[in-house]
Amino acid sequence: MKIISKNDRIGRTTVGLIQFVTKLNEKGIHFKSISENIDTSSASGKLIFQIFCVLAEHERNVLIERTQAGLKSARARGKNGGRPKGLSEKSKKIAPLVKASYNSKELPVEEIMRAFKIGSKTTFYKIIKS
Repeated sequence: MKIISKNDRIGRTTVGLIQFVTKLNEKGIHFKSISENIDTSSASGKLIFQIFCVLAEHERNVLIERTQAGLKSARARGKNGGRPKGLSEKSKKIAPLVKASYNSKELPVEEIMRAFKIGSKTTFYKIIKS
């Protein structure tokens, strides 16, 4: 017998949960969930298990719908979320000096980055391309 605390600990979808329990049953292992009080060793336990799986998936789908509706509403109000695109004000200010240092070929990239306190090569090359 396989005992777990909650159904949602073993799978994200109804199909995943049912496949897991089916594989256990094929091996002669019964499934028991403590919090949902389900025991698949009986026919009624199997029925209740499948009902709980469907309800769990429904709950997940409702959460996804609400999240998407919230994002859509935020976009309608002009809020896109995420990090702003482009360079920061600091990077824009130092860009001409960084480009000049880079184009002079006198210093390696790492030293230019250190001198201008640029944290990553990605940011460095974004500054160069700007």
